[in-house]
Amino acid sequence: MTDNQGALDDVYLTWLYGHVNSVQNTNPSNNYWQLLRVLYTTAFHGYVPNDDNRSADGKELRFEFLQTTDYPLYDPYGSWFDLDCSMLEMILALARRASFDDEASGTPVEWFWRMIHNLELDGYTDDIFEISIQETVEEVLARLNQRTYLANGSGGLFPLQAPTVDQRTVELWTQMQTYLLEGKYASSRPRW
Repeated sequence: MTDNQGALDDVYLTWLYGHVNSVQNTNPSNNYWQLLRVLYTTAFHGYVPNDDNRSADGKELRFEFLQTTDYPLYDPYGSWFDLDCSMLEMILALARRASFDDEASGTPVEWFWRMIHNLELDGYTDDIFEISIQETVEEVLARLNQRTYLANGSGGLFPLQAPTVDQRTVELWTQMQTYLLEGKYASSRPRW
């Protein structure tokens, strides 16, 4: 990674973080910088058909970032746009789509933290984050990437009570729709 690439990554991560938590808050017990950095540095791999759409949505955030910040991209044809979609980008973009621009279905921030909660990562604030927690987070993300969570979706983004199909075999968009239809989201709105 070049110095320019590192600077771009830092500014972009801050921009992404600002979509789900306050950048100005310096209280480590309310911050998730370390967790979101691991999400940002972990690539999302969509092995199930149509999950490439989740990658495309996540990578689209890069264009939005450049348009809204006027950040000078040092190489407009460089490899930054070609990098894999990160877990953070994928989950944030999926949270935006899940909100359907409808307050009744939840805001993108609520959806983002609901998915982080479903992955059981929402307790990992900066004040307790250490190497053993980072290893746990990496294991959870590997489980999500490799679809080794339970057939009902537990351990993934959208756990169901009564699935009719193995959730490991269907695209994330379908999992999200089934999650909505089952009513889990409406009955358990996140605290964020």
